[in-house]
Amino acid sequence: MKKEITIDDFSPHLFWDVDKATFDLNTYKVQMIGKVLEFGNWNDWKLLISFYGLETIKEVALNLRSLDAVTLSYLSALFNIDKTNFRCYKHRQLVQNSWNS
Repeated sequence: MKKEITIDDFSPHLFWDVDKATFDLNTYKVQMIGKVLEFGNWNDWKLLISFYGLETIKEVALNLRSLDAVTLSYLSALFNIDKTNFRCYKHRQLVQNSWNS
């Protein structure tokens, strides 16, 4: 029998800022997926896929306000979607930092 996935199965460094006792994986799926995409390891990624599925991860990732360049490139290649379709790419183009220009 497959064990139910809980927040305790993920790397502890991802959730230093939340109360694990009240954190619901379904209620806070956007926060959960965003944290794992940017800061999780390979085991966290596999757990994320088995809990949410690739379609849900894709829907959330397309609407995240922030993703680092490596994660954006990986997701773009994985889902075969142009980077310009991601909200974080559009947002990054609007907000120019003088030290990154």
